[in-house]
Amino acid sequence: MTTARLTLLLLPLLLSAPPALADILIGAAAPLSGPYAGLGEQLRRGVQAAVEDLNATGGIKGEKLAVQFADDGCDPRKAIDAATSFVSAGVKAVIGHYCSGASIPASKVYQKAGILQISPASTNPKFTDEGGWNVIRLVPRDDAQAVAAAALVTDRFAGRKLAVVSDQTAAFTALANRFTAALQQRGVTPALQLSFKAGAKDFGSLAKQVAESGAGVVYLAGSYVEGGLIAQALRAAGSQAQIVSGDSLVTEDYGNQAKDAANGTLSTFTYDARKFPAAQGLVQRLRAADQNPEGFTLYAYAAVQALAAAVEATGTLDSTRLAEWLRGGNRFDTTVGPVSFDARGDLANPAIAWFKWVDGRYVEVDPRTLLPPVLDTTP
Repeated sequence: MTTARLTLLLLPLLLSAPPALADILIGAAAPLSGPYAGLGEQLRRGVQAAVEDLNATGGIKGEKLAVQFADDGCDPRKAIDAATSFVSAGVKAVIGHYCSGASIPASKVYQKAGILQISPASTNPKFTDEGGWNVIRLVPRDDAQAVAAAALVTDRFAGRKLAVVSDQTAAFTALANRFTAALQQRGVTPALQLSFKAGAKDFGSLAKQVAESGAGVVYLAGSYVEGGLIAQALRAAGSQAQIVSGDSLVTEDYGNQAKDAANGTLSTFTYDARKFPAAQGLVQRLRAADQNPEGFTLYAYAAVQALAAAVEATGTLDSTRLAEWLRGGNRFDTTVGPVSFDARGDLANPAIAWFKWVDGRYVEVDPRTLLPPVLDTTP
């Protein structure tokens, strides 16, 4: 057989062969299917864009990156399975997970395997309070968000009865408890505290209890999935209470679920990175590709940048040294602005922003403008 003939026979196999492995393999885990897939897509989109951009400029110290994605469904057991698969694949670092309930158990697997974990979304204090040497997060902790929410509620809605509603997952229960504790430090006790099971569909009874309690403010600690249904149920039950929540409702999916009932909802989050000067080029590229850089998308991108900054500074892929450098207060630039971390792996200077749903979209607002007459929706 001639060489030309052999080449023709092998050509289909050559074209379908997988690409050569990159020099640096990283993992990225998020809920890529199921009810929280919209949030997981934010992480996937941001990580993929960062990897592509880094590789287009030569990678990290001349080495290209490849990313292996895993779907954890925001489920602790699936998260451990995902973490185990990353360890087996030999990843050098992990971006994720999205949900705290997934990040926390997975972090134990990574700690034992000596792998750095950088989450762009997990906000439960336990992630870093009880985590090992290997955990970093790029967003403010829940307790910072809860304290900010308690301050706004007591300052702007003084005298109104408060209801605290949370799902029964560890992360949202912790958020609700921290909010309640912050209220009590200000001399305020909620009139009603209710919980529901994640995945529930019917919130008629819960909404009726809130309406009958006369609550003028509802602090909602839950995902956008149930949050949207609860907002609709509250309005259907005749309650016009002001809904206040954490960052889980700062996503278009909440508006898609809640419809008109989303309007007026207030949520804490980090500042909208889409407005940052450092993010403008990336925002334009993503929008040109019909990808919305909302929510945690740019923070996922910045998580990859944090890894790259640590590798560039230390000249190593050793996770212990990378974590030490990141936790050492070193300041570096990212698409979400200058970033540094404290010795625990939390942001050194977390900033809390407020967002309000107006006409089907969320917009950043100055809390000083949220005067009671403007937001007074009680009968």
